[in-house]
Amino acid sequence: MQPADEINDPFNGLLGQHRAKVLLQRSLHSGRIAHAYLFKGPPGIGKKLYAAAMARAINCRTAGPAGICTECSSCRKFLSGNHPDYRVERPEKEVIKIEQIRTLAKALTYPPYESSRRVVVVEDVHTMRPEAANSMLKTLEEPPEGNVLILTAETSKSVLPTINSRCQVVPFFALTQEETASILTTKHGLDSEQAILLARLSEGSPGKALLLNSTEMIAIWAEVVAGLGDDRFRRDEHCATILTWAGRMADLKENLGPLLGLFRLWLRDLLSDNGVLHHGGSRRSSEQIFQGLAALDQAERELARNCNRALVCEILLFRLQ
Repeated sequence: MQPADEINDPFNGLLGQHRAKVLLQRSLHSGRIAHAYLFKGPPGIGKKLYAAAMARAINCRTAGPAGICTECSSCRKFLSGNHPDYRVERPEKEVIKIEQIRTLAKALTYPPYESSRRVVVVEDVHTMRPEAANSMLKTLEEPPEGNVLILTAETSKSVLPTINSRCQVVPFFALTQEETASILTTKHGLDSEQAILLARLSEGSPGKALLLNSTEMIAIWAEVVAGLGDDRFRRDEHCATILTWAGRMADLKENLGPLLGLFRLWLRDLLSDNGVLHHGGSRRSSEQIFQGLAALDQAERELARNCNRALVCEILLFRLQ
């Protein structure tokens, strides 16, 4: 057994999810590992990271149920992404197909290669087509010995009740804004101001925040707010600039909604005068701010009716100016 001072908590460094952490640690410490777990929660809040940590702990050769090491052959192979008894099944083109589940079921009939248990993570099981879900159900009803399945799913998506009933369900929840911002700064190198913006907009989902950060959304927001907040900015003199902004906003497509959400946060911060989103030094009366919020409401209604995105953005920016 590894010395106590060299044993690591498998979930060390993973912020939030206290309830899930306690449930999984209890399972590991007692040695009562369920044949199947279902991690359910919003997207981008750590379900897959916890599944990987659980898999590493189950397969660690030296630390035992107390945690994980970094030196055994299992941990080294896991860290290199080359563990023979760890398998991840992901959706193909956003769907898990029956062929994937059939191939997986066949693989599970063989014993683990070198560990006492094989750990298989099936991500986003809510994307399974009905025939794939029924095939997965057969595997869960009669799981081959020496296998542990960890399924992940979004709480907002439907999963067969029979799959739920055959797994130990582990609930996951959105992180706090502070936890999300901390992950973005310490793990992904974002500056604190940008991390705060993304943490607020992503509603406690670091994964969603990183996805939003990969688009031009933040850059467009900063440029528009700086321009609209400049007392020298006049829409009759800068019409071409507004039309260019509108075109770039429309090009965001599905990320246009989050951008409007960021504009809403900006106006609310101006109203509360908390200073967090005061870009451009904008001076606006409460009446102007409420008019801007009403303009955002109208834009969101028009987008929901599939109105022309570029036209909606143009009208919005002229009303925000």
